[in-house]
Amino acid sequence: ACVWPSRAGRPKLQLSVYTTTRSHIGAENNIDLVLNVEDFDIESKFERTVNVSVPKKTRNNGTLYAYIFLHHAGILPWHDGKQVHIVSPLTTYMVPKPEEINLLTGESDTQQIEAEKQTNALDEPVSHWRSRLTLNVMVEDFVFDGSSLPADVHRYMKMVQLGKTVHYLPILFIDQLSNRVKDLMVINRSTTELPLTVSYDKISLGKLRFWIHMQDAVYSLQQFGFSEKDADEVKGIFVDTNLYFLALTFFVAAFHLLFDFLAFKNDISFWKKKRNMIGMSTKAVLWRCFSTVVIFLFLLDEQTSLLVLIPAGIGAVIELWKVKKALKMTIKWQGIRPKIQFGTYNDSEKKTEEYDTQAMKYLSYLLYPLCIGGAGYSLLNVKYKSWYSWLINSFVNGVYAFGFLFMLPQLFVNYKMKSVAHLPWKAFTYKAFNTFIDDIFAFIITMPTSHRLACFRDDVVFLVYLYQRWLYPVDKSRVNEYGESYEERPKKKVH
Repeated sequence: ACVWPSRAGRPKLQLSVYTTTRSHIGAENNIDLVLNVEDFDIESKFERTVNVSVPKKTRNNGTLYAYIFLHHAGILPWHDGKQVHIVSPLTTYMVPKPEEINLLTGESDTQQIEAEKQTNALDEPVSHWRSRLTLNVMVEDFVFDGSSLPADVHRYMKMVQLGKTVHYLPILFIDQLSNRVKDLMVINRSTTELPLTVSYDKISLGKLRFWIHMQDAVYSLQQFGFSEKDADEVKGIFVDTNLYFLALTFFVAAFHLLFDFLAFKNDISFWKKKRNMIGMSTKAVLWRCFSTVVIFLFLLDEQTSLLVLIPAGIGAVIELWKVKKALKMTIKWQGIRPKIQFGTYNDSEKKTEEYDTQAMKYLSYLLYPLCIGGAGYSLLNVKYKSWYSWLINSFVNGVYAFGFLFMLPQLFVNYKMKSVAHLPWKAFTYKAFNTFIDDIFAFIITMPTSHRLACFRDDVVFLVYLYQRWLYPVDKSRVNEYGESYEERPKKKVH
């Protein structure tokens, strides 16, 4: 009842890689040999780059398949009854990345325009070339129970009857997780040859089963509606990291989302109970709203991972709501026409506003020239997909590079009032935890470099806030985070 490996006697094997435009082949008709490894040793890994001839059908937005045969040396694969083979497409269909050009001169240094000429619209998928092919053969001489073969490995097994016993031929496996979006190349009509890197390494039974389940999981994500970009992020987590770093990734991601939720929750609670703006910088709230919305639009334009994009979107909605509270805005409907009214400020709030305006006046001398100069420099020297992309990038570069300057008015208000009790310290605490987690998160999840550097900038700002909290001791006459002081206890309800 056992299924035995067929590698007894260690026969000489040969690895052959063919390409064809057909998904099924019966003989050597209409196929091209691109790689032939004689005296193939399954214990020795290798990597070779070959040039593959691209047929006209493939260049016209068609598909090209790779047939990988493992067979006895000196025998053609279709004449060998004990050969094993596996099929993998070398092309995939994707919407091409928009062309980046110099907006003033229209110059481009890529070949994307040729691909765009093949399509009537940018959202039409075109054929892309997979430049890597990763092969594995299971090397363990494992004896399976014939009555309970594992279903995941069984579909990759080919059985032969040798005498009274059943043997399985070497298990050949293609690592699809190594096919990353960043390695794809657009196939132009003028291209007749493309490079293909074929790499091979042995694999154990345990890793083979794990890899099969991971590939099935990624395929399931795409069936549930996840895009190729999101599935590629999941691939990167498994392929680009070792086991320990992978565990750290899940651990960090879980805590990051937890502290994001707690920070959002406490921020909402604080602003929901907030009755006045004493000690709070209104301009800092407005800036934080503007910068959060710009960062969200930038991350959306860059097609960043959902792990970064979703919290940024939630944060943008909360900041818009906080602006409504800070400006004391009320919306009244007159039929179908909305009417916006703004509340009035008391004397203490007006004093805070004076400090706020004074701080912004000093900042404007430094901030505006730097932002305008940076936007002009990027327009002249950097290529963008569109004017919208340049505008968002200019805004977000200003936010990332000089955003911490807009946190300074709140520090200035704290200094003038010698108080930090009006700040939402619970939300700050959770945001602080997230700031330090972001330092680790920045190296794990795919994100723009400017967003990655901003994570470290926030560390410095939070340390200044901590210093101010230590510097200004508790004063019972000072207002707390709800606009109340110890001497102004709210009247209790009569029992």
